[in-house]
Amino acid sequence: MEEMPETQNNIYDVLIVGAGPTGLACAIELQWRGLNAVLIEKGCLVNSLYNYPPQMTFFTTPELLEIGNLPMTSIREKPTRTEALKYYRRVAQYYRLDVRQYERVERIEGQDGDFQVSTSQRAVRRACHRARKIILATGYYDQANLLGIPGEDLPKVMHYYHEPHPYYDADVAVIGGKNSAAIAALELLWTGARVTLIHHEPQLSGHIKYWIKPNIENRLKSGEITGYLNTTVEKITEDCIRIRTPEGEKWLKNDFVFAMTGYHPDLEFLRAAGIEFDAETRRPRTNPETLESDRSGVYLAGVLVAGMHTNEIFIENGRFHGRQIAAAAAARLGRAGG
Repeated sequence: MEEMPETQNNIYDVLIVGAGPTGLACAIELQWRGLNAVLIEKGCLVNSLYNYPPQMTFFTTPELLEIGNLPMTSIREKPTRTEALKYYRRVAQYYRLDVRQYERVERIEGQDGDFQVSTSQRAVRRACHRARKIILATGYYDQANLLGIPGEDLPKVMHYYHEPHPYYDADVAVIGGKNSAAIAALELLWTGARVTLIHHEPQLSGHIKYWIKPNIENRLKSGEITGYLNTTVEKITEDCIRIRTPEGEKWLKNDFVFAMTGYHPDLEFLRAAGIEFDAETRRPRTNPETLESDRSGVYLAGVLVAGMHTNEIFIENGRFHGRQIAAAAAARLGRAGG
C-alpha cells in the first residue's frame, strides 16, 4: 500500500518549484510584496550551478547575476562557480528564504487558489503542501539531450563533465561543439587524456567563449586533440566507438565518452503539471505580461519560458521574471503593494 503523504495545514501564498537563481529572485519579489512563499528543490540550493565543472568561469560580469539588490563581488572581472555558489547562499540566508532542499515535487493537483503539491524527500518521507499560486522555475540542466544510439546507457558514457583527473592516460571521446564540449576537451588534454572531439556540424559553434575558441581550434589544428567534424557517433561499446565520417565509417579505441549534447526542460513534468505547448514553436503558452500559463494560477519563470530554445534565457534576464510574476500574483491575491 502506498504511503499517504503528510498534509501541511498551513496554506502558502505561493509555492515555487526550483531554488535556482530565478526561483530565489521570485521568492524575494514575493516577500517584498508581503506574500509568503516556500521553495521546493529536488537537489541542493542552486543545484544546476552546483553541477557546473568546479573551475567554471561565467561568461558574464557579477552585476548581471545579482538578485534581491544584494551586490555580488568577484576577484576577477568574471565570477567563478565557487563565487556564485557563495553569493546565492548569502542571498538565501539574508532574506531567510524558506527553501526545502532534497524534496521532489511528484504531483500538482487542485486549482487556482488552493493547489495541493505532493512531494517526496529522499524517496522516503512524503508530504503535501497547499498553496494559492504556483511558480515553476525548474530550469533545464537536469534533462540531457540523448544521442539515441546503442551503448549510450553504458556506465562509461556521461552527459555531465565535472573534473578531468579520473581520465588521465585514457582514451576519451567528447561529443559536441559548444562551450561545455570545448572546455571538457581542453581540460582532459591538459590532464593527460588522449582526447577525440566529435561534432556533427562542419565547424565548432560560433558561440564558444572568445577566450576558449582559439585555444580549442589550435589544439585541433596541431593534432593534440583529434577532431572529427561533420561526424556522428553511431554506436558505443565497452572499448570502442563507431563513428560515421564524411570519408565513411571508423572504429575508435575508447575508454570513456562525454556526450556534451546539451539539455532541455523536463517536458514530462511540465505536461503533468498542466502546461500546454505551442505546436509550432514548442514553447509553453504563457501570458507575456504575467507569465501565467494556460493553467490558471500556475506561472513559469526562467528558461522554462523559452521551452526548447534554452539559449534565449539565462540568469541575466530570467532573474527579472520574478518581478512580473510577483506583481501579477500580488494583484490577484489583493496585495499589490511593493
